[in-house]
Amino acid sequence: MTSTETTTAVAAERADLLESLTKHRWWLAHTVHGLTDEQARLRPTVSELTLGGLLKHVTAMERMWAEFMVTGPTTFPAFDESTAEEWAAEFVMGPHETLAGLLADQAAVAVRTDELVRTLPSLDVAHELPPAPWFTPGARWSARRVVLHVIAETAQHAGHADVLRETIDGQKSMG
Repeated sequence: MTSTETTTAVAAERADLLESLTKHRWWLAHTVHGLTDEQARLRPTVSELTLGGLLKHVTAMERMWAEFMVTGPTTFPAFDESTAEEWAAEFVMGPHETLAGLLADQAAVAVRTDELVRTLPSLDVAHELPPAPWFTPGARWSARRVVLHVIAETAQHAGHADVLRETIDGQKSMG
């Protein structure tokens, strides 16, 4: 493989990853479009999930993982009871937060993540994952694996959001 072919393949891979992430971000934002702040705070099912809380969590998750691609596990606080509480708070749209503000935050984080994916020297750079109950001790994730995780989590939560939205007002965003 020539240097030009390698450069082209790397650029194409990055473009494919960003296209997928952009699509799933759009679905999540589309799903909350037209809601009031009050509707975004509703818990329409037995789950504790709200549309505003999902959007807030997905944005915080993307922000943290983007930073992880650059700085590694120090991005994440050590997991204990206090961080478990902080993590749970990510899913709550606070009384002073607005849907417009959460969407603006999502857009700003997307710009940062997209820039990182386009400009990282290599998607092969890997960092050890921080200690947490859901990670295999000693496991390492490359920047590529991180982007795939962010895509998967965004898509999963966009699906959750679709169910919540349909329950609130009958609006279907995905079919």
